[in-house]
Amino acid sequence: MSPGRGLWEGCSRFIMPKGLRAVRTLGAQPTGPHMNSTALPRHVPITVAYRGGHPENIHHGSFAVVNAQGELLASVGDVDSPLFTRSSLKPFQAMPLIAQATDRYELSDADVALLCASHSGEPMHVERAAAMLAKIGAGEASLACGSHVPFFFSTNGISPEPGARFNRLHHNCSGKHTGMLLLAHALGASQGGYLDTSHAVQTEIARSVSHFAGVPVDQLVRGTDGCSAPNYALPLRSLAHAFARLTLVEPDAVYGKAPLLIARAMSLHPELVSGQGRNDLALMRAGRGDWVSKVGADGVQVLASFSRGIGIAAKVSDGLLPPLMVAFVSAMEQLGWLDDESRAALASLIPPPLKNAAGIEVGEMRAVLELKPT
Repeated sequence: MSPGRGLWEGCSRFIMPKGLRAVRTLGAQPTGPHMNSTALPRHVPITVAYRGGHPENIHHGSFAVVNAQGELLASVGDVDSPLFTRSSLKPFQAMPLIAQATDRYELSDADVALLCASHSGEPMHVERAAAMLAKIGAGEASLACGSHVPFFFSTNGISPEPGARFNRLHHNCSGKHTGMLLLAHALGASQGGYLDTSHAVQTEIARSVSHFAGVPVDQLVRGTDGCSAPNYALPLRSLAHAFARLTLVEPDAVYGKAPLLIARAMSLHPELVSGQGRNDLALMRAGRGDWVSKVGADGVQVLASFSRGIGIAAKVSDGLLPPLMVAFVSAMEQLGWLDDESRAALASLIPPPLKNAAGIEVGEMRAVLELKPT
């Protein structure tokens, strides 16, 4: 049974929940100057840190709740300004490969999950990425993502062993880059320069993003991600819609069964998408098979429910995950998606009360967002 049969339930999968109405379908996307606007997003307070009952730090952000038909069901803040998606885009970057070559490379559900991961650089992540690269005669040196100390250490508050060495396979995006190299091989394209925007791999990915977000390719706002891959800025309503479309049982007109295959693989293997102590692992385990979740760097979180066919996309403007997760859990509560079991599973995402050096409780962080039916 899926968690949280609340406000949004008692309706069929594609019937508007009682009390909510859709005002616009995402087929009519913002175009032209809007999509390329450099105007600051109109975020609103979503989380506040209080000290002695008085506001001290105010965290601004926005949320969009959208169904698979593109109807905006609820929102807060700015859902129309393009915001960089960062790693939340990974399912759609993997989409062309999964649609075209899953069988050719004998990719398992676990493999697909890693292709969409922002992983922690644990042995299970590193070994699986290396094994997939070996399928095309490539190796760690073929990856163009660079390297960093695995997230496993910082997330769990420990330090690497003295003298520990890490390579590109430990980069949290090595799965995504492995998928790009596999796609280059499948297309018969050069593996060199696979991050160039003119490369066949990136052309295929841009088409995928455009298709699922409903934004024409020539109107996509592009930047460069931390792993050097092209990244796209999308309105939150478009990002939520794209994730909602991953839950559809009906094959996609262009990508067939790939969307649901990707979403199910991620939900089945959250430990490969994320890692020990990470948000996506906690969210997908709390969903007990009903939720697919993906974080993006600098304060992006997206989640979709298979049973509801609805996606939630959120951004906190200062990029900090703790206040984002406080607001995200509150939003899910407001939507009626949580039950006692899922609340308990998500408790670790909520920062404890703030204590000073003497152990005295001096403050707390609370969500202040109120999702508005649209």
